[in-house]
Amino acid sequence: MLNRRLATRLLVALMLLGARSPAPAAEPAKGDWTYLDNGQVCLGVKNTSGACIGYFSRSGSERNLLNHWDQGRFIQQSYYGRSDGSLWAEKPWRWNPVQGGDYKGHPAKLLELKAGPTTLYAKSEGIHWASGTPLPEVILEQWITLTGKVGHVRFRMTYSGTNHHPNCSQEVPAFFVEPDLSTLVLYDGPQPWTDAPVTRSQPGWPNESRRMTEHWAAYVDKDDFGVGGYVPVATDLTCYRFGDGRREHGSCSYFAPVVRFAITPGFKFEYDLYLTLGTGAEIRQTFAAIRAASSEGKP
Repeated sequence: MLNRRLATRLLVALMLLGARSPAPAAEPAKGDWTYLDNGQVCLGVKNTSGACIGYFSRSGSERNLLNHWDQGRFIQQSYYGRSDGSLWAEKPWRWNPVQGGDYKGHPAKLLELKAGPTTLYAKSEGIHWASGTPLPEVILEQWITLTGKVGHVRFRMTYSGTNHHPNCSQEVPAFFVEPDLSTLVLYDGPQPWTDAPVTRSQPGWPNESRRMTEHWAAYVDKDDFGVGGYVPVATDLTCYRFGDGRREHGSCSYFAPVVRFAITPGFKFEYDLYLTLGTGAEIRQTFAAIRAASSEGKP
């Protein structure tokens, strides 16, 4: 059992390690990308896709754990509303502002981007995933900070439209990784944060549902190495694996923490994502330390 004192020490150790490691200057934008690197992890956003997160690796490694096959395949904000007659590849869809771009490849509009060695701020205009319609009434912001092996992302959606959308399941956020990370790891039991055994599975297609009572999930490879996300506001998850497992065929692994709410005039929603890499046990330990170091020791 990981007690609070030990978890807090682990987090402090992570922060100190990050502080001791000399942080290189932020890499210049490489074509469409802007990268942050603190000597332990490297995180990249695609400037031409609403500054969505599409790159995460160990510092110095060329192995990107995230998938960015198309405009939908990032770690990105995505929201849902009322049926509006739109079609996604001839499938009836609904109002669906996303951060990256539409399914035909049209990018979202990036309004602002500021980056330092280990921090980044971006603001973009939502775009309708199915219709490609720009949605200036949906403003999507993100603040990113790297500390040790952790990327802390603060997301915000601000809605200035006039429509009242129904209560829907919302992705917070969509989370796509490479297909060789094939095993989903999470804790779904009744005794969270007691070091009880995790559940491992390989989701199928289409979407499957899971509980994640520790508010995190991860995908790992055959060597138990991978990437995970901790979203304190969510206890439910949707997930799938698409394709035949080969990158060149567009395969991927996906999950999204899910919460329900209605988007109405004047609505604003903010939440946190903590992103890290390592073995399944290391990922869980890192998230336990973050939770324990929070102001009340609660998710």
